[in-house]
Amino acid sequence: MKREGTLVLRRSDVAALLGIDDCIATVEQAFRLYAEGKTSPPGVLGIHARTGGFHIKAGLLDLNKCYFAAKTNSNFPENARRFGLPLIQGVIVLCDAENGYPLAVMDSMEITVIRTGAATAVAAKYLARPDSSVATICGCGNQGRISLRAITKVLPLKQVYAFDKEPTLAESFGSELSKELGIDIKATNDLAWAARQSDVCVTCTPSKKFFLKREYVRLGTFVAGVGADNEEKQELDPKLLQANKVVVDLLEQCATIGDLHHALAQGLMTRAEVHAELGDVIAGKKPGRTSADEVIIFDSTGTALQDVASAAVVYERAVASERGMRIDFAE
Repeated sequence: MKREGTLVLRRSDVAALLGIDDCIATVEQAFRLYAEGKTSPPGVLGIHARTGGFHIKAGLLDLNKCYFAAKTNSNFPENARRFGLPLIQGVIVLCDAENGYPLAVMDSMEITVIRTGAATAVAAKYLARPDSSVATICGCGNQGRISLRAITKVLPLKQVYAFDKEPTLAESFGSELSKELGIDIKATNDLAWAARQSDVCVTCTPSKKFFLKREYVRLGTFVAGVGADNEEKQELDPKLLQANKVVVDLLEQCATIGDLHHALAQGLMTRAEVHAELGDVIAGKKPGRTSADEVIIFDSTGTALQDVASAAVVYERAVASERGMRIDFAE
């Protein structure tokens, strides 16, 4: 095999090459392939640091060709205040799964944000009421922004409430995205009221204590819990999960590091009471929404399969457009 070098791609490259529509499609495909038994279970490893943490997610997918990807991400909630750095930083290494050659090393921040929003949109497509028109977004940073953009691709939203512990972030969120999306977006400091008006609630924060209470959520709501990706994080009231239909991205992962983890730890649920993994719903193995009054919770911890699928799109487009820089690490 002739070595052509490993492609190095910056965040700006990833942003230029990966759109939300394409990411939604490829993430949906990845979930379906997993449910159909056409790929191996992905892996995850978490390491705590003094003021944050690291996780490594790895997986393999057979797409146009067979790809392996490993993502190393750091998550340090105080980065902006202390160092002027992003909360999430990291890289993805994409390899040819036929021979192990490192095809690309790319920034992981953009992929992590977009593929997470894409998974929320895929879940909303299958689990939210099709006529859902009002949403509440909790957490008005980058993930909140892409989550809203993604959901508008699959639901006819007309009204959005923006909630954040920093009111100025909610205000800027509303000002920016209402113009971009043509939707009325209002900042609010009353989450209970906003959630009770909503057909969809999305939580994407680094919270370590739940704030979306069971009594805030009305009948028929689709709730996506996005922020919990280690065992210390929590956004959703465990009683909210206990009382309603729960769909997870990966059962074992959510049982360990998702909001589901807290419901299990308190003895409020068992793994057997989880309705389905999202891939099973996509593949038609389990039903999604079966009535307009159901409250459905999607516990989203983020999977390596989403990373592999998204990184493969970025790599193939980079090659086609001759974007990025090549380095031969073996020299």
